[in-house]
Amino acid sequence: MEESPVFLLCLTARSGVPLYCRSKGSSRQLTFSVIGSLNGVHMFANNQNVLLTSTCTENTKVVWRAFHDSITLIVMSSEKNASDLSLHKLLENVFGAMVLVIGLEELTNIKNVERLKKDLRSCYKLIDSFLMENENMGDLTQCVDCVITNDLAILQECLDSFTQASESNFGCLMAGGKVLAATEKWWRLAAQEVMLLCWLVASLPPHSSRDYPVYLPQGSPTVPHRLLTFQLVPGVDVCVLCGPSPTLQKVETELVERFWKPVLDPIKSCLRVQMRSFPASVPLHHGIQGLLLVNRDFNKSLYTVQAHPVEAMQAPELQLTLEQRRSALRTFYTLAISRYFTSDSSDGKTSIDHQYEETFPNGFTHSAHQCYTVSSSHKCYGMKTDLYLLFLLFNADVPTFSMRAIANKTLQLFSKDFPF
Repeated sequence: MEESPVFLLCLTARSGVPLYCRSKGSSRQLTFSVIGSLNGVHMFANNQNVLLTSTCTENTKVVWRAFHDSITLIVMSSEKNASDLSLHKLLENVFGAMVLVIGLEELTNIKNVERLKKDLRSCYKLIDSFLMENENMGDLTQCVDCVITNDLAILQECLDSFTQASESNFGCLMAGGKVLAATEKWWRLAAQEVMLLCWLVASLPPHSSRDYPVYLPQGSPTVPHRLLTFQLVPGVDVCVLCGPSPTLQKVETELVERFWKPVLDPIKSCLRVQMRSFPASVPLHHGIQGLLLVNRDFNKSLYTVQAHPVEAMQAPELQLTLEQRRSALRTFYTLAISRYFTSDSSDGKTSIDHQYEETFPNGFTHSAHQCYTVSSSHKCYGMKTDLYLLFLLFNADVPTFSMRAIANKTLQLFSKDFPF
C-alpha cells in the first residue's frame, strides 16, 4: 500500500451495491470482498440497533455514514492527521456534492442502479477535489473562503447591477474558489450550499461561459436552478443563480462586457491577493506563518499559509513547507473545534454537530475561549469570541507568552482596521 492512502466508497444502503470508489494516494482499487466486508459490518450493526460510525486499526481510520436510508458512504484513511470530525465532514461534503449535481430525488428513489452509476460520474471532479490537498479550508470549516480586496466597493456595486440585469438576486464574484464579492441574498443561502457552489466552479475546467444545472442541498434539493458562470479574466469568474431566463447567450453578449469591462484592472488586481487572501498592506506579526479567521455570523472565512508577501526576513530553518503549514493548521483547527471550542447550544452560530465533539476532561465545566499547542517545529494559538474564531500558526521561536497578545492584535486588525 502506498503512503497515506484514502479510499471513498459509495453504496446503496439497502442492497449494498457499490456505486463508485474514489481514492487518493493509491493506484490500486479495493477488492469486492473488502468493500463487502466494510458494508456488511455496518449493516449487521444496524440490524442489531447499533449505530456504527467509526473504528480504528493500527494505521487506518474507517468512518461510515448513511444518508436518507438510501446511500451509504464509507471512508478509509491512513493519513496521520485524519480525525472523526474531518472524515465526517468529508462524507457530508461528498453527499452534498452528489445532491448539488444530480438532485436528491435520484439518490433517495433509486430505480435503476446502472443509470445512477452513470449519472454519478458527473460528480467525480467535485468529489475528488474534497479528497485532494487544497488551498482552501471551506471543506473543513463549512464556511466560505473569502478574499479581502481594496476594490471591494467598486466590485460589489458592479456585481449587484450585473446580477439584477441578469434577472437574479443571487450573484458571486470568485477567484480560485474564494469569494471576492457576493450579493446579499447569495450570503443568505445555507453555508454548505455556498461552499459547494464555490468548490464546483473551482473544480470545473476553465471555460469562457457555462450554463450548469444545480440543486441546492437545503434550499431546493429536488428542483434545479441554473448556474451561469463567466470567466472575466483567467482565474476570476462571475456566477449567477437564476431560473429559466435569461439565456446564456444574452447575458454573455449583452451584459458581461457592459458591466465588467470598465472594472477590468480592479479584477486583475484581485489575483495578486488571492493566495494571501488579503492585501499586502495588512500588517501581520512577522512570526505568523498561517491564519484562519472565521466570521461566525456570515459563515465566511479568511485562510492563508502565506501570511507575508516577502518572507526573506524569516530564517529558512524556521520555515515549514506550505503543505506542512496546511496540515498543521487543519490539525489544530480540528483539535480546537472538537475538544475546546464546542458548539453553542443557545445561539446556534456554529455548525459543528455535538456528536463529533470530544468530551472535555473531567473537572472542567466551563467552555474554553482560548487554547494553544507547542511543538518543536511550530506553535498554534486559537481564540473564540462572539463573532469570530481565530487560529494562528506561529514560528517555533515566537515566545509562548506573547501569542495571546499577538492574537488579540490580529483580531483587532480584522475587526476594525480591515473589517471582515
